[in-house]
Amino acid sequence: MFPITKETLATVAQRLEIPDINSATIRQIAALASQLEAEAEENFIHLELGQPGLPAEQVGIEAEIEALRSGVANRYPDIAGVPLLKRNGSEFLKAFLDVEVSPRSIVPTVGSMQGSFTLMLLLRQRLEGKDTMLFLNPGFPAQRHQAKVLGIAQESFDIYEYRGAKLEEKLESIFSKGNITAMIYSNPNNPAWTNLTDEELEIIGRLASKYDVIVLEDLAYLGMDFRQDFSRPFEAPYIPTVAKYTDNYILLVSGSKIFSYAGQRIAMVCMSDTVFGRHYKNLEDFYEMPSFGDAYIFGVLYTASSGVSHSAQYALAAMLKAAVDGELNFVATTSEYGRRAEVVKKAFTDNGFHLVYAIDGKQPISDGFFFTAGYPGMNSAELQAELLRYGVSTISLSSTGSEQPGVRVTVSTISDDSAFETLKKRLEAFDRDHKA
Repeated sequence: MFPITKETLATVAQRLEIPDINSATIRQIAALASQLEAEAEENFIHLELGQPGLPAEQVGIEAEIEALRSGVANRYPDIAGVPLLKRNGSEFLKAFLDVEVSPRSIVPTVGSMQGSFTLMLLLRQRLEGKDTMLFLNPGFPAQRHQAKVLGIAQESFDIYEYRGAKLEEKLESIFSKGNITAMIYSNPNNPAWTNLTDEELEIIGRLASKYDVIVLEDLAYLGMDFRQDFSRPFEAPYIPTVAKYTDNYILLVSGSKIFSYAGQRIAMVCMSDTVFGRHYKNLEDFYEMPSFGDAYIFGVLYTASSGVSHSAQYALAAMLKAAVDGELNFVATTSEYGRRAEVVKKAFTDNGFHLVYAIDGKQPISDGFFFTAGYPGMNSAELQAELLRYGVSTISLSSTGSEQPGVRVTVSTISDDSAFETLKKRLEAFDRDHKA
């Protein structure tokens, strides 16, 4: 029964050995919500875990089945990737981003999580003195945790106050210290669903080139800024990317969200040819491989997984080809998240909440996979805990590196009318009680 008492919330958190839910991982919050469901004997509205809420693309499933039937399961995959995936990945980037990356520079990974983890390790080693990762906050909490696990120094700032031209002065002040090896961000942003403007991408690219910083652009939600139609291959508008403004880039392209293929853990690390081929004495001394790309594939990835499963590579290759050929409109399919976001946002804003990150340049943010919500008089920790008491599970913005009070809302798995109505009623009760 909701609201759950504060004592029950504290007891269950203690049982799960979560000392502070505000800094808990997303998976811990999901586990906490599940335990609280049992206590309340009612289902929660789960807005915390960014799980795909659409069926996996059938063309990928069929290609994976066919690959397994052909006998690939008894052979180790090429660590650098099967040629078909590398070629189709190169075509996909040209078709939707208007960016040219050779097949050689495209490497499959076990999801973008493995991609970012292994890249951070290598980027820390490339040059003496460049030992720090810059995080553009708010961001995906797991990536900051990856740097922590690897023992890599971190720097970060909340982009909230540094949109547009203000971004240049801030980045200049950080990059000029000379210790930043790479910066990482997602675009569209997880959790804020902001999209960097062309002006901001140009600033990042220009300064990355000036100060030899490698930009890791996580395109987990590629094409999902539904304010424009990015669904037509080889036609403008193309999906915005920092790759238009610098050669110092590595793109992370995942099948998890754009093709709802999260369970098979398949993504691509797409390096510029310049980054792939660049030689570093440190890497030659350590790995006996001078080029960044070879050190990454044969020095780091080999030790991490010995390659990505054959069948998942063939699945992603097939989905990429179907998109390039105009047979699979992944943008139209994923636009369902935009519809859900519109409904869920209204349920929040009708009940005393406001959007925290609300503007890109002069435009309201797109409706999509995530948004951020605040409530008057509550910090992130208080709001997250109080929403849990009312059967609504979110994550706090402070856990994403944001300095703004609020929570991240994921709309991916809330889809039917009864769930929308339940959410609305719980937010009405929340607002009524907290106004009082």
